[in-house]
Amino acid sequence: MQSNRAASVSGALASLIRQAIAHQGGWLPFDRFMAMALYAPGLGYYARGSRQFGALPASGSDFITGPELSPLFGRALARQVEQALAGSGTAELWEFGAGSGALARQLLDTLGERVQRYRIVDLSGALRERQRETLGGHAAKLEWLDELPDTMHGVVIGNEVLDAMPVQLLHFDGHEWFERGVAATPQGFAWSDRPTSLRPPHDGPFIPGTVTEVHPQAEAFIATLAERLERGAAFFIDYGFPAAEYYHPQRHGGTLMCHQAHRADADPLVAVGEKDITAHVNFSAIALAAQDAGLEVLGYATQARFLMNCGLLDLLQGADLKTIANAQKLLNEHEMGELFKVIGFARGCDAAFSTAPLGFAAGDRTHTL
Repeated sequence: MQSNRAASVSGALASLIRQAIAHQGGWLPFDRFMAMALYAPGLGYYARGSRQFGALPASGSDFITGPELSPLFGRALARQVEQALAGSGTAELWEFGAGSGALARQLLDTLGERVQRYRIVDLSGALRERQRETLGGHAAKLEWLDELPDTMHGVVIGNEVLDAMPVQLLHFDGHEWFERGVAATPQGFAWSDRPTSLRPPHDGPFIPGTVTEVHPQAEAFIATLAERLERGAAFFIDYGFPAAEYYHPQRHGGTLMCHQAHRADADPLVAVGEKDITAHVNFSAIALAAQDAGLEVLGYATQARFLMNCGLLDLLQGADLKTIANAQKLLNEHEMGELFKVIGFARGCDAAFSTAPLGFAAGDRTHTL
């Protein structure tokens, strides 16, 4: 049952969105709606102080991430990070969207003095407080930032951050493309389409009734990161596909998804602010944005292959059954192992690292991008 406080916050957010719709003449692009639903100060899903990350609904959480599922996620990733730190000659780690702080703690616990500074870029003040509690033992190394600095040196990590960046929705009726936005009704919010010159970054074919996403904010983020990362590497872990799979005719309903109490639904227009809204990542577009801005693509692999390349199976030696079972969820094809991918970029690193990054040593799928 929704608490009185949650209902009050949700009502205030809906009112704020209604004002934005009215100010825009009765129609709000979906990326604006998604941004407000997730990040409106004090009201959005990631800004209201609720507990998003956890293993079970009883904790009040809505979904679980790899680091929350198993500490071996971070311990395996740390091996790739350590190689990248050495290859770039740096000692700083940057994490975007650090969530509960679980991944940061795993990396810092594993890497020890190899990391001199850990900088977190996170828009959520509520999550920052939770991160401070989780990372209390590493307080001397921590720094929080609201935005990217002009220049960066070090290794960048982003776990399930690209999928939470607002997307634009497109609808194809068989003849024309429309941008799908949101209108206000007496009952709540409703979809509303307008003609557009926007097109998916793929030739199709597209069947009538197709609804799909384009990702200008995620691509702009990667381009900006590329411009400012003077020396270092970046690794992003998320669910998604190359463009040919993303825009395949069989995926005509798109990938937009909501998560609440460990259940998924496809309607972001209800319970606004009370649940996560995500879209899968078009990794082809992410790779092109990085390349165009001067980064080298190190590799692209499934999460399972990447973690195994980084020694996850070795870390399981002698582990108890619970630890093994949770780690298997990171690897199994029908859970996180295949759907989640890892993509890596670099600039200014030595040739030994750039030509042989640990996480992509086997099973590299860069050719599919």
